[in-house]
Amino acid sequence: MPIVALVVTLAAVLTAPVSTAIQDSQSRQQEKSFEKEITVTVSLDYLLYLPEDYEDSDEDFPLLLFLHGGGESGDDLQEVKAHGPPKRIEAGEEYPFIVVSPQSPGRGWDPQALSALLDEVVATYRVDEDRVFLTGLSMGGFGTWALAAADPDRFAAIAPICGGGDPRAADRLKDLPIWVFHGAKDEVVPLAASERMVDALEELGADVKFTVYPEAGHDSWTETYDDPGLYEWMLGHSRVDSGGE
Repeated sequence: MPIVALVVTLAAVLTAPVSTAIQDSQSRQQEKSFEKEITVTVSLDYLLYLPEDYEDSDEDFPLLLFLHGGGESGDDLQEVKAHGPPKRIEAGEEYPFIVVSPQSPGRGWDPQALSALLDEVVATYRVDEDRVFLTGLSMGGFGTWALAAADPDRFAAIAPICGGGDPRAADRLKDLPIWVFHGAKDEVVPLAASERMVDALEELGADVKFTVYPEAGHDSWTETYDDPGLYEWMLGHSRVDSGGE
């Protein structure tokens, strides 16, 4: 199973501000700065699905990045097949996308690691970079909001399911087509978590759709991923249309 490693160099500069009123020879405080390079290596295992006609074609294909929920975290990739596109692919479903389904080794998703994974996949396979889509459920719904906010120009559209995000990031997401899903009776991630994001986006005039399943609890993903309309909606968008670079 492929593994992608991310190496990032961070430089931090810390400067202690000193009021000009005490910057004289009598001051007992000195101005100093700190700088040091720090390298961080992370790895992700992931499932990769290539469309049936991938090998027989020279064209670029849209890519769908799927982020699983908390129950599938760990080091057994078979767990990732429990829900969503990986489950449907395992059952014989065919998709017009390259589908990338990483496994988080712990709780939560690291946007930096996911961006590096996308870099690796784009460099290795024929990906239409104007049609990269992002979706996830529960913990993956939170990850979808977080990754899209960290790198909004990368995606053509996103579909977070029963997740939540930071409404203060709405300004970074307002130009991105978004379809949000949640169960009205969700007792794990309250409906309000999605409502806050949708309200913040609507205040900015964003292109956001919101589907609430009146009788659904936490599992609002089965009905969502079983609906061909979700994938048709995704394929109706491109990064150029969304205002991305």
